[in-house]
Amino acid sequence: MKTYTPKPKDIEHRWWLVDAQGVTLGRLASQVAQIIRGKHKPTWAPHLDVGDHVVVINAAGIRLTGAKREQKVWYRHSQYPGGLRTIPYDRLLSERPDLAVEKAVRGMLPKTRLGRKLIRKLHVYAGPEHTHQGQRPEPLELGRAPGAAAPAGSAPEVKPEKSEPEKSEKE
Repeated sequence: MKTYTPKPKDIEHRWWLVDAQGVTLGRLASQVAQIIRGKHKPTWAPHLDVGDHVVVINAAGIRLTGAKREQKVWYRHSQYPGGLRTIPYDRLLSERPDLAVEKAVRGMLPKTRLGRKLIRKLHVYAGPEHTHQGQRPEPLELGRAPGAAAPAGSAPEVKPEKSEPEKSEKE
């Protein structure tokens, strides 16, 4: 069996807007990584970039469960002897919440050339404003696949019908 490869004309890159206010960091990152990767599409191929762009707003409002906010630590090293720096997530989330989201999503993408290309499709903002209005990102509710229909339990959207003038019956 041959590997499926979608043709360039079949690949469509859409823009999605995700609100991170009150969402758990790991759940947000796993769903955003799947969208960036393109796994929600029937044309997904593991060796190609078929995913969509994701704009995450309100990154300052993400949550960490349990005691992770105080205990989890971000490590970085300057490559000099004794150059290990540790930053607790409590401080990281207060100073640079966008970095915490980018780091979580980056960890869920491939560690290859393709992964480095895919991470450029993630745009994270600490507040509600973003600079991608020109791309007209569609709002995405976490927990639902992009482009999926509304859940069965939710009420359908009612559109008002145009009222027609009443016709009187002539007898």
